Amino acid sequence: MPPQSRARDGAAVETRQRVIEAAADLLAREGRDAVTTRAVAVAAGLQPPAIYRLFGDKDGLLEAVAEHGFATFLAAKHVDPDPRDLIEDLRAGWDLAVEFGLANPALYTLMYSEPTRPTSAAFRAGMEVLMGRIRRLAAGGLLRVGEELAATLIHATARGAVLTWLSLPVDRRDPALLTILRESMVTAVTNEEPAVQDVGPAGAARALRATLPEQSTLSGAEQHLLREWLDRLASDG
Repeated sequence: MPPQSRARDGAAVETRQRVIEAAADLLAREGRDAVTTRAVAVAAGLQPPAIYRLFGDKDGLLEAVAEHGFATFLAAKHVDPDPRDLIEDLRAGWDLAVEFGLANPALYTLMYSEPTRPTSAAFRAGMEVLMGRIRRLAAGGLLRVGEELAATLIHATARGAVLTWLSLPVDRRDPALLTILRESMVTAVTNEEPAVQDVGPAGAARALRATLPEQSTLSGAEQHLLREWLDRLASDG
């Protein structure tokens, strides 16, 4: 790419970021209604047509601001690949999500104004962080429900906590609400004690092998085949 083209591209990226930050600042100070293309253009030191060239329309600008919010939240996440206490790590992640929402109410509301944002790279990266926590809980025998349901419960309780708190008058905002919602999530998602004492495939296979006679979902032939597989996995440990 010629140097002139690289310079133009770099300038366009810088301008785009300046506009997004100006819009995010307006959103935080004055609310969503204040984020007009004219007001953002003035705040960013540009003419309004520049907003349309960069984002298409106001909805495109707001989508970019939401993506900026997800990226900001992702940057604030601390990822410990090997936490000492898996349930405390879950609590810490939930607390961080709620604290971000309470500190950035207008931005948070914009970020979650749509049911999902599957095209957001930062949203998907944040989900991978959450799924990593959930998989560690599962591997440790501490996950009470399926991984997808766990992710939904964690998201729903955090989002509900933030939006409920913000909807309350200031004099009715009791911190106990957040604690109770968080602990309800922990109870719903995790076991108090590991369901499998020996971490790893062998321990999980032994635990499942022991409970096979108690279930009636599988046919006799299916139980026999599964028992063979579990015996092989258990013997590896």
